[in-house]
Amino acid sequence: MNIRSEQEMLDFGRKYALKVVRPAIIELIGDVGAGKTTFVRGLAEGLGVQEPITSPSFTISKSYALPGGGRLIHYDFYRLPEPGLMVDDLMDNLNDEKNVLVIEWGESVVNLLPKDHIKIKIEYTNEGRKITL
Repeated sequence: MNIRSEQEMLDFGRKYALKVVRPAIIELIGDVGAGKTTFVRGLAEGLGVQEPITSPSFTISKSYALPGGGRLIHYDFYRLPEPGLMVDDLMDNLNDEKNVLVIEWGESVVNLLPKDHIKIKIEYTNEGRKITL
């Protein structure tokens, strides 16, 4: 699938939310500026999150209430080559069946994720961004 604009990325996230079955762990793979947080904004909207979604690049994680219980937790491990204390937080959230976790730059925690977690790769191409599930 090719995405040509920010609006299309938001729409993709909204549509993808309809497929999410909790608990869900989604690893986003892509370069800086690929549209990962834009996807999460659309996903959050599609899941019914009412709060504005911002990048967790400097805070490492952000958590948003989901209708009916549970949380959308958005992690960004870009600045953490070793997850350290975040392992406990991640494991607690992985074990809550009401949660949806989205993880950017997850190389340092990939061994903690279930083998069947969802991977979404976003790559730049001449036609925009290519999405691979």
